[in-house]
Amino acid sequence: MLSRKSIKVARCSAGSPNIQERIERIDSEQSVSPFLVDTFDRKHNYLRISLTERCNLRCFYCMPEEGVELSPRDHILTDDEIIRLATLFVKSGVTKIRLTGGEPTVRKGIVNIVARLNDLRLHGLQSIGMTSNGIALARRLPTLVENGLTHLNLSLDTLDPFKFEFMTRRTGHDAVLRSLDTALSLGLQSVKLNVVVIKGLNDAEVLDFLEMTRDRDLSVRFIEFMPFTGNKWDKAKMLPSSELLDRIKNKHAGLIKASDDLNDTARSYIIPGYRGSFGFISSMSDHFCGSCNRLRLTADGQIKVCLFDAKEISLRDQIRSGASDAELARTIGLAVRGKKAKHAGMEDIDVVSNRPMILIGALHHSIPVPISSLAPPFSPAALRQQSSRATTTDETSSAPRLTHIDDSGRAAMVDVSSKEASRRTAVAYGRIFIPRVAFELITTRTAPEPERPWASDHSEYDGSESRRKIESAKAKARSKGDVLTVAQLAAIMGCKRTSDLIPLCHPLQLSRIVVTLEPEVHIPPKAEKASDRIDLSEKPDIGSIESTHTRSQEHSKYSIVCRAEVTCEGKTGVEMEALTAVSVGLLTVWDMLKAVAGKEMIVGDIMVVRKEGGKGGDFVRANTPFEE
Repeated sequence: MLSRKSIKVARCSAGSPNIQERIERIDSEQSVSPFLVDTFDRKHNYLRISLTERCNLRCFYCMPEEGVELSPRDHILTDDEIIRLATLFVKSGVTKIRLTGGEPTVRKGIVNIVARLNDLRLHGLQSIGMTSNGIALARRLPTLVENGLTHLNLSLDTLDPFKFEFMTRRTGHDAVLRSLDTALSLGLQSVKLNVVVIKGLNDAEVLDFLEMTRDRDLSVRFIEFMPFTGNKWDKAKMLPSSELLDRIKNKHAGLIKASDDLNDTARSYIIPGYRGSFGFISSMSDHFCGSCNRLRLTADGQIKVCLFDAKEISLRDQIRSGASDAELARTIGLAVRGKKAKHAGMEDIDVVSNRPMILIGALHHSIPVPISSLAPPFSPAALRQQSSRATTTDETSSAPRLTHIDDSGRAAMVDVSSKEASRRTAVAYGRIFIPRVAFELITTRTAPEPERPWASDHSEYDGSESRRKIESAKAKARSKGDVLTVAQLAAIMGCKRTSDLIPLCHPLQLSRIVVTLEPEVHIPPKAEKASDRIDLSEKPDIGSIESTHTRSQEHSKYSIVCRAEVTCEGKTGVEMEALTAVSVGLLTVWDMLKAVAGKEMIVGDIMVVRKEGGKGGDFVRANTPFEE
């Protein structure tokens, strides 16, 4: 790592320490707890903490054009939770912390967070860095430095104000330059400028960026364009660092390779006579995974061991469930031991499940992973995989095919960009069959139970002990609340989160969701003048049914039917949303009633019965008992 200290030029000589000696020296200087050492003996002493997923720019390579759905505020780590985790990491051997985002300066209380992190120097913390876009940094920077900030990386991809507005979809070029000048005047240990190079867009400015290092103690780092969800990464736009270096050598033939620390991400160079330096972060063409010592903590408290790995585990959920530091350390150790030797090649990186770059600072749609389900070695199957969206039919091809699979056999989202938005509606149904005792619990609600003249004919009511157990189970089920109301709310919530749960589903703005759950009694055909199905949605109590069908009661079946109708104005259908609503609603009924009927309930008959809109035309399922 190059800093304001003298730049050491690498010279090969017999007395120079070799790589192994450097590794041993670093190991001897700082011990790291075993849970921060992975299966490839990499010691992780560098923690990147995202403070927020919010940003005041919209850089196209970082954030999808349509934006991202922000996590609820209560999902974001609090200041105290950040400090608790940072303290655990530092006491375990982390010496370097970097604050990221989103844009970290948009988080309220950032100065206080830096000050509290600075107190961790007593436990071995050596540096506090921050990566910022510089838009709102200049006036805050002096206070941040006073409270312990030591290193700053600024992001600036162009020296052209008009091109800046094109790349970031915002104004503010002058503000970034002011932040840079302020940073260079404050005596920070290191000031770096990060430049994402995109072929045909800003690669012609590389030499201009180098001129900024002539009279400034500044390190400019050229970063290869990396693939993330929604940034439309194209290999043709990625300019390998080796090509950039050749261009620079044509202008500056006397380049000198600078010495890099063992864990540096950049390969650094100096131009004779220039005060600063420059380097390359070649994540795509020449990865540095073998010496990676970094871990990431997202804004919503997920630990992420690799920038390009979609797997995450929630430390936030553990903290809020009362976990001790020892339990947190075990969870971190499981994640670290699951870190791979290197990330996938540039064309194989998972941009479907992984977060957009802006959210490798937050999860966004976090699906918690029960820690009890994880066991060493770390099981990828047990990890949360963030989802996108998919459709299940191909409206443009007559030949049957899986639309989620591209020509090479890889999973892919269906491209709906060429479609016109239209009104789409889908209706789905399903039911859960439940035993009579659970059915009564729903339909009688809190009314006192009448005497059952037929109780002696049913083993579930035989004996005082059996009766006591039944009543206890009923009380437990009632304590959860109104079963059908809770299930209805859950179904609506699940419907809105379909794209988080089902891989490859497109996120849609839903305009209408209607969910109903109704109790049913299924009377055998031979019953006395009874229909096959009786809807009890308008009946507050089961007593009237009993008096009408006493002789058929023993053979009747009971169920709850769930119906979901979903509508949107969009480019793809809402069948998945309707099916998700029904599924979540019925599963919630199961959960609410499991105390009295966990072994007897059966969920089934889930189907789409009606669809409207789209090129595929309207659809109504024939011969179903649902649509009448």
